[in-house]
Amino acid sequence: MRKIINKPVDFVDETVDGIIAAYGDRLKLLNGDKRVLLSAYPKKEGKVGIVTAGGSGHLPLFLGYVGQGMLDGCAIGNVFASPSSQKMADLIRACDAGKGVLCLFGNYGGDVMNFEMAREMADFDDIKTTVALGRDDVASSPPETAEKRRGVAGIVFAYKIAGAAAEQGKNLEEVTAIAQKALDNTRSLGVALSPCILPEVGKPGFSINDDEIEIGMGIHGEPGIEVKKMIAADEIAAVMVNRITADMPLSKGDEVSVLINGLGGTPLEEQLIIYRKIDQLLKAIGVSIYMPHIGEFATSMEMMGLSASIIKLDAQLKELLRAPAVTPFYTSLNK
Repeated sequence: MRKIINKPVDFVDETVDGIIAAYGDRLKLLNGDKRVLLSAYPKKEGKVGIVTAGGSGHLPLFLGYVGQGMLDGCAIGNVFASPSSQKMADLIRACDAGKGVLCLFGNYGGDVMNFEMAREMADFDDIKTTVALGRDDVASSPPETAEKRRGVAGIVFAYKIAGAAAEQGKNLEEVTAIAQKALDNTRSLGVALSPCILPEVGKPGFSINDDEIEIGMGIHGEPGIEVKKMIAADEIAAVMVNRITADMPLSKGDEVSVLINGLGGTPLEEQLIIYRKIDQLLKAIGVSIYMPHIGEFATSMEMMGLSASIIKLDAQLKELLRAPAVTPFYTSLNK
């Protein structure tokens, strides 16, 4: 294993140290706890709080989206492991400004269970909470059991849109409904070319041959839906668009935003080649793209590969997507 680290056991804490050193004007720790991070911007009394949580190893997910106009805080666990329910409860309490807290996170068993317990703890303090679950990965379950799907990079759209709604002063029920609307209109599909290595494990979690590509691989190395011989970029883009639009049909005149997400080991040039073809395919059916997102948004350590997420927009979602936001890894100054 070759990684630029010190001791594997210190990987998460030292990553957080670096984040705070670099972005301490936007992020802060909750009482020095390196697993609970809050927005450093002044707390707005009466604003709905929005929190998320999940395992480390996915930067800029999760803590990269804590700041102004998006998330109010997040809790993180060890690499690919859920934080504890106590950390989540501490997070909820810290982010409540009197109007309740939306828990917005991906559909993973540990996170779901721990957030459920954390919400029960918060209820003892008379803090009202709601949940919106990211389930955008079309490869993880068929449409008839879509409630089992994993949440992947498409949740970034929901962070942005829900955060903007909260900044506008909408109440908890309204913010939750808008977050759910964003999630319901988002679909994602990923492909992997190589495995990743967890620092404390020291070896790949799975194997894939140099001449192969796995369609539908999850961000923790969950099995995909097909392993095949490597194909050209245009074919990869076509597979992504075809599978996403089969699940969420698009029609002439529709407007979408597209997020191309590098998984950690894929150059930006290759991501742009994929976006180029997706842009062509969508234009060919009369669909226009607004505010494309291209880069690393939800990684899997050094895994080679990428995902595409598409959100179908209406006037409300479009307005909230373009609203201002400033976080360590996402800045939007559009008005």
